[in-house]
Amino acid sequence: MSDTPSLGLTAAPAPDELELAALLCSRVCHDLISPVGAIVNGLEVLDDNPKPEDREFALDLIRKSAKTASARLQFCRLAFGAAGSAGAQIDLGDALTMAKGHIEDHRTSITWNLPRLYLPKNKVKLLLNMLVIAQQTIPRGGMLTVDPVGADDALAFKITVTGTNPRMPQQPVLDAVTGQHAGAVDAHAVQPYYTRLLARSCGWTVSIVQGTDAIVISAA
Repeated sequence: MSDTPSLGLTAAPAPDELELAALLCSRVCHDLISPVGAIVNGLEVLDDNPKPEDREFALDLIRKSAKTASARLQFCRLAFGAAGSAGAQIDLGDALTMAKGHIEDHRTSITWNLPRLYLPKNKVKLLLNMLVIAQQTIPRGGMLTVDPVGADDALAFKITVTGTNPRMPQQPVLDAVTGQHAGAVDAHAVQPYYTRLLARSCGWTVSIVQGTDAIVISAA
């Protein structure tokens, strides 16, 4: 699939390898700034020698934020990183653990209907990046249901998103992930753009369709 849209528009050039790496690094840093900043804030409270109740609040903030930062780092390592040598395979069970640690909270949960098996790393990375896009469609929380499409070596994925007023991704995200992108890739668009590259490496495309009460994101 060509990255050049046939819309009669002058498309910005696709990012080269160095720019893509820099944009992905920016995305990872963005995901880590909040919990790491909260840890720093908690340590500053402790340094001020607060009352016992303030110290306990600070320690609780540090514990929760450190757990969040660790989960995000592990997820990013698998979703964006090398995750093994070329041609490596990844256990879907490990992918489930990373996805739950990164995405699940008191508002959002994952129902995982995939079998426990090893898949080529780019397929697993694609699935995790699809989950990131799926999570963004339910800002008020909901359920991400992951189902298999096909089986064995031909196994692909479908994510059904349900929740309170699920909404389609914004147009730049849709364009970047489906191949209609006609503008420059920035730190906000790099994750869906990277999702498209992963899908293409698997010989697939990603589709995002809104139903009556759900959004379905699939790769095949």
